Amino acid sequence: MQSHQVHPALLEKWLKGWSLSRGLPLPEKYGSGFKVRVDWPEQKERYVFPQLTVEFSRLMKDVSEPWIFGKVCAAPAEVEKILHNGWEIQDPGYLMTCLRRMTGESVTLPEGYTVSREAAGPVTIVRILAGDADLAAIGRVVMVDDVAVYDRIATEAPHRRKGLATLILQLLEETAFSQGITFGVLVATEQGKALYEALGWELVAPYTSVVIPVK
Repeated sequence: MQSHQVHPALLEKWLKGWSLSRGLPLPEKYGSGFKVRVDWPEQKERYVFPQLTVEFSRLMKDVSEPWIFGKVCAAPAEVEKILHNGWEIQDPGYLMTCLRRMTGESVTLPEGYTVSREAAGPVTIVRILAGDADLAAIGRVVMVDDVAVYDRIATEAPHRRKGLATLILQLLEETAFSQGITFGVLVATEQGKALYEALGWELVAPYTSVVIPVK
């Protein structure tokens, strides 16, 4: 099978950060991949693999229960070839890294907005508020060994196109750099990928998610 070369250690560190960001159990080894117990109504477990292998294909054949996710560092077209049993491909994702300070000009906080920082265990949360309480943008960073895992970067619709997502990333980067960590990793959506590339992030591999939903 065609596959992308993603080091399992990098994927494990990202998945640890993802789990910590959401208050979930840490990933467990599962063959050449990893398993996370999620226990959400529409996501019971997730199985995450660094490349598309016969092992991942066999797992897709064995699982028939809804709301169990398979995730793999491979293009959707590659994954589609091994699917059956009602699996559906989700919106595309992209595993990306940044090995140095992000590029681009620093963004200043627009008038009428304030910044809030919160440390919740290993997770640093940065919020930008409009006025005193209206959430405009948010993001998280988690330090996992020598890697900063950036997660849940989002801007609310009424506050977009003001550079808030870039500012969130720059503020999170300050937190990582203050701890001597310059290696960043994240999984981007289709919409976020262009922003990250403009800031100097590089694509490592496509990241495809599949699930059997309840009909």
